[in-house]
Amino acid sequence: MDLVVRGARVVDGTGGPSYTADVGVHEGRIAEIGRIRGGGRRTLDAHGLALAPGFVDMHAHSDLALLRDPDHSAKAAQGVTLEVLGQDGLSYAPADDRTLGEVRAAIAGWNGSGEDIDFDWRTVGEYLDRLDRGVALNAAYLVPQGTVRAYALGWDDRPATPAELDRMRQLVADGLAQGAVGLSSGLTYTPGMYASGAELAELCRVVASYGGYYCPHHRSYGRGALPAYAEMIGLAREAGCALHLAHATMNFAENEGRAPELLALLDAALAEGCDITLDSYPYTPGCTTLVALLPSWANEGGPEAVLARLRDDAEAERIRYALEVTGADGCHGVPVDWSTIEISGTADPAFSACVGTRLDGWDTARRLLLGDRLAPTILQHVGHEENVRAIMRHPVHTGGSDGILRGAKPHPRAYGTFPHYLGHYVRELGVLSLEECVAHLSGRPAARLRLPDRGLVRAGHRADLVLFDPDTVAAGSTYENPRTLPTGIPHVLIDGRFVMRDGRRTDVLAGRSIRRTPL
Repeated sequence: MDLVVRGARVVDGTGGPSYTADVGVHEGRIAEIGRIRGGGRRTLDAHGLALAPGFVDMHAHSDLALLRDPDHSAKAAQGVTLEVLGQDGLSYAPADDRTLGEVRAAIAGWNGSGEDIDFDWRTVGEYLDRLDRGVALNAAYLVPQGTVRAYALGWDDRPATPAELDRMRQLVADGLAQGAVGLSSGLTYTPGMYASGAELAELCRVVASYGGYYCPHHRSYGRGALPAYAEMIGLAREAGCALHLAHATMNFAENEGRAPELLALLDAALAEGCDITLDSYPYTPGCTTLVALLPSWANEGGPEAVLARLRDDAEAERIRYALEVTGADGCHGVPVDWSTIEISGTADPAFSACVGTRLDGWDTARRLLLGDRLAPTILQHVGHEENVRAIMRHPVHTGGSDGILRGAKPHPRAYGTFPHYLGHYVRELGVLSLEECVAHLSGRPAARLRLPDRGLVRAGHRADLVLFDPDTVAAGSTYENPRTLPTGIPHVLIDGRFVMRDGRRTDVLAGRSIRRTPL
């Protein structure tokens, strides 16, 4: 054996009872589980520690972070061994030069402008090849529907022509053939939100033919949340496509206490045979970009068009009225309550004093959008704890951080999601048992990704493992100090190699692309 882990409490990712055993690792795989006689090249005493499959972040925004930051302790220290990228319909492949420049500007608040990145790819396959040069963690990729739409027809709010729809279908098919695991959408973000249900169904039929899944950030998490969930379920049913609901929450005052209605909708679809899973983060505030709150018509034409509208007093007044009076679709149909909007990051240091403050109205928001060229990120304090707990209990639930790593004061979920589940919701509150929670964070997401040899502690599986102390594991990150690393997670391995050892990040770059398993 290359490594023998002695006396661990094995929490195997199935949800079944934990048990005490030795675990032997050889050539990157779990070779033996039980009482192992003899030693290995290395022996680790794990008495008092739980050994689990590495955690899967089903909703990550590390598309550029993995390339710029070989350390990436924000996720490695949480026990994450695999992230799913390409979320919310906007990422950097497939693209031509025009589309790439537009997308870089549109999601600079998520990932930075990318001036420090060599964008030496254009296709999905080339991006995955770039990851294969060696990164901190494994990563899977979703074809981003908004980027595909921008590539095929630009940022206009109009139906696709037959030729443009054919082009989008081909781009999705190419991405899946090159290794993407599915398709994502951001249906409150432009230009993806301009797609009709019929257009989305056509793309989902392509996804289904490759055995992938559709992961939508649907059209509303506020006033129209339940109809928006129902639309996605109906679309997946029509297309015969597996569905994974991104950051499934019920936010805003309109939805307080209404998680059971969502879960009843899911249960009815599951009983019909629909293939549905979801992810959520264990916090109440949301996190996005400030510009995302604007109405869709204000975002038409791309970032430069948005800035031009903001400079025009008459257009800016139309935007204000939509935000404050009627409820913009970018703000989920709910009139914005500026007191819930906290600035979490800016690109221009001249605006750094704004970070951590709540907005006092449209005039301040407008000045910030113009001055920082649409880059500010925000926390939106609109969630409800009872909804968070109800959703995480559901048997198709998985964990996803939705962690935006940029900004001076990011959401603590970026650094704390997985230990917060284990420490707060398992040990302190008992919302889930330890075995249930680990299954939500490892085995179940690996099954959604159709990974035949990951997500479980099982002989023959890849040795993507996390060892943690159930009595002390906790998120260190808080709203005041969001970049603090967790406690109680001393060891993390990918393919049997330590990426975290004794609570410290090693220099190992064991991460590679995880490509779609062929049908």
